Amino acid sequence: MLKAHSEARIVKSCEPKRILIANAKGGCGKTTLATNLAAILADNESNKVALVDHDPQGSSAQWNAARNVNLPNIYSVAAFRSEYMHSTRSFKLKVPSNTTHVINDTPAGLTGNELADIIKHSDVIIIPVVPSAIDIRAATSFIKDVLLSAGFRSKPKPIAVVANRVKRNTLGYNKLEIFLKSLNIPFITAIRDTQHYVRAAEFGMGIYDFTQYNQKDLDEWKPLIKWLNYHLAKI
Repeated sequence: MLKAHSEARIVKSCEPKRILIANAKGGCGKTTLATNLAAILADNESNKVALVDHDPQGSSAQWNAARNVNLPNIYSVAAFRSEYMHSTRSFKLKVPSNTTHVINDTPAGLTGNELADIIKHSDVIIIPVVPSAIDIRAATSFIKDVLLSAGFRSKPKPIAVVANRVKRNTLGYNKLEIFLKSLNIPFITAIRDTQHYVRAAEFGMGIYDFTQYNQKDLDEWKPLIKWLNYHLAKI
C-alpha cells in the first residue's frame, strides 16, 4: 500500500474542506472519482476523510462498507437513506469534529434548488465527463446550470473538469479533449478506462490502495491532487 503521499497533503483548518463531485448525467463515473479521491486523501494519516453518498443507489456507501479495517479509515454518511429525508442539512451532513475533508458523491439528475444548495455548501467542484457525444452535450448543459445557479453566483468557487473512462487515441476521446479545452474551465486530467478500478471497487479500495498498482494510473491523479492542494489551501 502506498503511504503518506506528498501530493495529498492539504493544509488543515477548523472547518473541513468540502469537495463536490457532480454531473447531472448518469454513468459518468462520479462514484469512481469520489471513492478513489477519498482513498487517496485518507492514505495521508493527517487527513480525516468523510464520504457523503447522496445517490439513492448507495454505491459510495456500499464501497465504504466493503473496505477492509486495515485500510485507512473513511467515515461514511449515507445521506440518501430515509431517516435523513426530513432532517436538516446540518444533521444530514454531520461528520466527526476532526474531519478535514468531506467528499460529496451526488446522484444523476441534480438540478435546480438542490444543485444550488449543495454548491453553496461546497468549496470546490469537480465535474467528470466521459467521451461520448451524448455526455458532451449533457456536460455543456450541466456546466451552464452550475455557473448560473444561485449557489455559485452568490459565491463563485473553483471548478474543474476531469475526463473519465477514456481510451486515448480514439475519435471519442479526441472530440472530448477538444470540447474540454474549449471551455473557460480547467481541464485537469484524464482517467483511463481500466479494470483496475473495477477490481479495487469490489473490495472497497481505491487505485492507491493496491500493492500491485500501475504507475501510469497513479500519475493520472497527480494533476487533480495538485489542483486541489492549491485551491483548498487558500480557503
